[in-house]
Amino acid sequence: MLVMSLSSINAGKGQLLLLESAGLIIDQYPLQTDSEVKTSLDIRQDQSTLAVKHHLRGLLQQSSNVDVSSRDLRLFTSVNSTNAVSTDSSHRRRKMLFDSKGTQEQALKILIGSVGSKSNKIPYVKEILRFLSQHAKLSQSVLWTPATTRVTSLYSVADVYVMNSQGLGETFGRVTVEAMAFGLPVLGTDAGGTKEIVKHNVTGLCHPIGHPGTRVLAENLQFLLKNPSARKQMGMEGRKKVEKKFLKRHMYKRFVEVLSMCMRSK
Repeated sequence: MLVMSLSSINAGKGQLLLLESAGLIIDQYPLQTDSEVKTSLDIRQDQSTLAVKHHLRGLLQQSSNVDVSSRDLRLFTSVNSTNAVSTDSSHRRRKMLFDSKGTQEQALKILIGSVGSKSNKIPYVKEILRFLSQHAKLSQSVLWTPATTRVTSLYSVADVYVMNSQGLGETFGRVTVEAMAFGLPVLGTDAGGTKEIVKHNVTGLCHPIGHPGTRVLAENLQFLLKNPSARKQMGMEGRKKVEKKFLKRHMYKRFVEVLSMCMRSK
């Protein structure tokens, strides 16, 4: 099951908490060997290790006076070079979720997006890398993708979307609606606009913000991991909701209604 989060990488988006939740599940399974990881993923082969290091050093040093240690760089390079997502073929990417007999593997993969985004917080990225360095099994299950506006292929290959915004939550969260439009169930924090978009137990599952939500999110991930039919049903319901409420014509109509109401109030 491929779980995706495409937000900029900072504490407000909760990627570290997502990884902590995933770790609670992944730590239950045996550690994969390097050969198993390489054969189970459609990895990128077109960059040398040295080229990747130069590229990642540039990403991590976007902010001035940021000290990137060799240890952090080695970890990020190993994670990125082994777990980079190729967007050439969704059919080939889907293969990683199936074994040689064609039956679906109950494996969890986490795709974190927006590597290189100007909105990323470098200290937080390094905190994630340190966390992964302490959890070998989890680090083998994390994939990274650069910041991009070409997200269709990513949504197409994902099975679940996580909107783990913290604090007051998202004001709206366009990516939540985008994921639902692609038929993905959404696991979202019970805060802000997310709780208004995601209907619990219908189009996805909700969990509390902060560390109290970590175990609940892990339980929700585990449920969807073990119940592909529930994933499919929630995804279908999410798409129906987008078609009924979140297309452009719906938004234009509501915008006109708000403007008319404001004009009448004067």
